[in-house]
Amino acid sequence: MMKNDDVKDKLITELCLHGVKYKSLGELGKFFSGLTGKSKDDFTDGNAKFITYKNAYSNPALQIDVEDKVKIADDEKQHILQYGDVIFTGSSETPDECGISSVVTVHTNEKLYINSFCFFFRFNDLSIMLPDFAKHLFRSSNLRHQIGKTASGVTRFNVSKKMMGNVIIPIPPLEAQQEIARILDQFTELTAELTAELTAELTARKKQYEYYRDALLMHGTDVTWMTLGDIGNVCMCKRIMKAETSGEGDVPFFKIGTFGKEPDAYISQEKFDEYRQKYSFPQKGDVLISAAGTIGRTVIYDGKPAYYQDSNIVWLDNDETKVLNKYLFYYYQLQPWAVSTSGTIARLYNDNISKAKIAVPSLKEQYRIVSILDRFDALCNDLTSGLPAEIEARRKQYEYYRDKLLTFKERV
Repeated sequence: MMKNDDVKDKLITELCLHGVKYKSLGELGKFFSGLTGKSKDDFTDGNAKFITYKNAYSNPALQIDVEDKVKIADDEKQHILQYGDVIFTGSSETPDECGISSVVTVHTNEKLYINSFCFFFRFNDLSIMLPDFAKHLFRSSNLRHQIGKTASGVTRFNVSKKMMGNVIIPIPPLEAQQEIARILDQFTELTAELTAELTAELTARKKQYEYYRDALLMHGTDVTWMTLGDIGNVCMCKRIMKAETSGEGDVPFFKIGTFGKEPDAYISQEKFDEYRQKYSFPQKGDVLISAAGTIGRTVIYDGKPAYYQDSNIVWLDNDETKVLNKYLFYYYQLQPWAVSTSGTIARLYNDNISKAKIAVPSLKEQYRIVSILDRFDALCNDLTSGLPAEIEARRKQYEYYRDKLLTFKERV
């Protein structure tokens, strides 16, 4: 790949002896909005192709062979995509995911309309930038950093088209653009092929993992059937009032919707210390259980300061003299417990959890089972090792060379 770097450097040296021009998007073109004035019914039995938010978000080169349709009247004034247009997603839950780009890289006579949560940029002079070059450029780290700074919000972030006009991009000669696009396209194709192979292998390994997990946990006669209540006491955090949480703070507060994900609420360090001293609290290694919503979702508590929504997230106060917490973690994945559906919302109650029975082999056998499943779990799910790590490494390798190839000396 370093040879490709040398090719770029040679091209830039030969074609841009004094550097590359940089200009703002505001100087180079205009921004246009997506669909306006549409109702839900307009997306049923449509007569024109419709580009979804997901399409723009997922594809550096826009996929135009789509089945999504929208109703457009003959006299309706809506913006239509053209070859070379750069689409941006307008909003997201995080600023880092705002303004993800997708470029129209093929000519088409069909009218294409985009989601109202997207907008697009059109160059005044289409001859200054190749679309196949732009699809890599606008997803480069430098451009993503600039675009991220144009987003603002609290719970949802929105891109400012006015601020997007200040985003600066390099404009290398077309010959250099063409060669860089060729190199990165080749690298992308190779990465996609390798990733597809690794993903297929990962899918096979996950099925293999589930087979061995189920086989290891469905024991024969050499087990003791115990209720979870025999193993430990079902515990939960004391209630935290909504007014005691905030969007920023010292200690993450996990609600049922964010359990196992990124938190969106926090409590003060003082409140956390007060409650932890007064009430029972999970210990490092305890298995936290979702008792409502996504029932049975399990997370192993890592010991870092955090607080959890009362009654909806529980754990078993278990000293591991009879049953390993990690064994419980894997057993919870095997089958759901008796879920109460008599109320408005299906959930697990403490009595249900306490009465649920599991097969418990000897501690020695539990260690053996956990060791085997840990290795499978790492192979299938660990982003620092195994197949997911290989897939992630392929992506990062492309990003590394993309950013090197798209970094230019600015012309003075």
